[in-house]
Parts: sequence; structure tokens; C-alpha cells
Amino acid sequence: MLTIQNYVRPQSLQEAWELNQKRSSRIAGGMLWMKMSKGNCGTLIDLSDLGLNTIVETEKEISIGAMVTLREIELHPSLQSYSWGAVQRALKNIVGVQFRNLATLGGSLWGRFGFSDVLTVFLAMDAYVELYKGGIIPLSEFAKMNYDRDILVRLIIKKQPCLMAYEDMRIASTDIPVLTCAISYIDGIFRATVGARPGRAMLFYDEKGILSEWITEESAEAFSRYLMEQVPTSGNIRGSSAYRSQLVKVLSRRALLQIKGGN
Repeated sequence: MLTIQNYVRPQSLQEAWELNQKRSSRIAGGMLWMKMSKGNCGTLIDLSDLGLNTIVETEKEISIGAMVTLREIELHPSLQSYSWGAVQRALKNIVGVQFRNLATLGGSLWGRFGFSDVLTVFLAMDAYVELYKGGIIPLSEFAKMNYDRDILVRLIIKKQPCLMAYEDMRIASTDIPVLTCAISYIDGIFRATVGARPGRAMLFYDEKGILSEWITEESAEAFSRYLMEQVPTSGNIRGSSAYRSQLVKVLSRRALLQIKGGN
């Protein structure tokens, strides 16, 4: 059981950051995974009063505050249109609607969980995170970082012409995924992300130009085999390393053919 000594709702990011510098302090997101942890929390920091619960769209980008819920993201029409439905596809099987009404973007991304559909789908975009002290950095860089005492403020998605598809494999529809895969075509570049390996999602590019002449049955098969060879996997109770490697091939091929068909 998690024991909390003090609960604070700071009125500025600076105040929140200063409180979070103590090792016993923790930032509260939706409190869905944290509440199941064990130990003592000296100060629980709630960011609800800092205006981080909005999605702001301009001509050039979509900005999602750290306290926006997964359900709000799932239902946002511009995000679904821009991602060709991939964002909704990625989020709709995360436990249930009640869970997604509470889980936040910040908590989901900051955790950099190995099973995160959220990290997988946004990593395939031209996306960045804004850290209070660390500034704006690519999400791909943030995904590799170790945990520190900074605060995630928002996710920024640069709006470029985009084709995208998302695939996953679950033992049950609302279970933690066995493997996740997103593929996008942005600014003439194919990006492939694979998560639930079961480690953190990783980003890969078509470095060999397999898809340079666009997607065909043959090039989709060749790229999915190449990706299978590149993605490191391991086993756990949901599947073996060999099974996950096969899923990399199958899911990436499905995603590519979805993009080809415009589905």
C-alpha cells in the first residue's frame, strides 16, 4: 500500500518543481498505477491547478497538456483525423473507459512503461515533449532518458502530412499488450515503433530504403522481416521472445498494408 504524508496543489510550475526536488516527493497523474505501488510518499504533488488539462491546436501543431486524460485524447477529432484513427486505435483497449477517464497523458508518458500503447503511437509521430527545466526535446530522446526530478508539461505534435496505422496483440481485449506496433509515413520518411517488447517502445527507420518505391506486398514483407531482425525482444508471462519477434513481423506488415490501402 502507498502511504502519503502530505498532499499539495501548487499554484505554479516553479512551486511544483521545487517540491519535487525532495526524493520523497512524487507527482500525481491519474494515480492509477501509483496507487498500487508500495512505500511512503512524503509529498504528493497534484498539478490540477496549473492549466495543463487542455488540447490546443494551431496550424502547425497540436499541443496536449500533461493532465489531459487518455479519454479526452481518444475522442479528440483533430487527433483522430491527423493520425488516421491510429491514436484512437491505440488507446481504446487500455483497460476500460473508466480507467481512461482518469489516466493522464503525463503519467502515461513519464512512466515510459514497457507496455505503453501511448508511448508507441506518439513515438511514431513528429512529436516532442516540453520539460519544465529540460525544455523541448524529441519524444524519441525522452523515451531513452533515465528518470529525474523534472516535470513533463506537455506533448507537442508537429502537423505534417501524415499516413499512419497502429496494430497490437493482446491476450484479452483490455489486457496489457503482448506487442504494439505503429508505422507512419511523414515528410517522405517511414517510421516504425515497436513497444511491449516487453521493454520501452523503440523507434526505427527504413534505413535500407526497402519502401523507397512505396508499399507493395513484396516490400511490406521485406520491411517486416527487416524490422523483425532489428527489434530486440524478450519473454515474460505473456509471450516468449520468439513469439514477440514473429508478432513484430506480422503486425508491422499489417500496418504497412493498411497505409497502402488508405484504411
